[in-house]
Amino acid sequence: MAKHLTPKDVSVILGLIDGWEGKLQWEDLCDGVLRVIGTRPTRQTLSAHERIKAAYNQKKLGLKAGVMPTKRPASLDLASQRIRSLESENARLKDENSRLIERFVKWQYNAYKHGMNQEKLDASMPFVDRESSEKRR
Repeated sequence: MAKHLTPKDVSVILGLIDGWEGKLQWEDLCDGVLRVIGTRPTRQTLSAHERIKAAYNQKKLGLKAGVMPTKRPASLDLASQRIRSLESENARLKDENSRLIERFVKWQYNAYKHGMNQEKLDASMPFVDRESSEKRR
């Protein structure tokens, strides 16, 4: 049975995608994930996570744009790789943020449509007594 990806695994995989160099394919990514988290997920496992799939697609588009790295000394090369990784992560997070804003606007409209007001939406969470299942003596 395939291992389920934890939120930490997803974050690590997103970082791997952000820093990916060269041609990117699902099978290559699965092999790269094996080295990072210790198990090799399937393509279907990775593509089932919306954040991973969106980052993969965005990275593929960026690679198709054809930014070719130039030869540089090792220290500048590391800095260049770090910059590309951060730029890729930044673009992915901007895309994710715009999808979340779109979702929030949809929720806002639906709340208004169903007669919910801001007071109801801003109400505090109910208190949960975690020890209530124990017998009282």
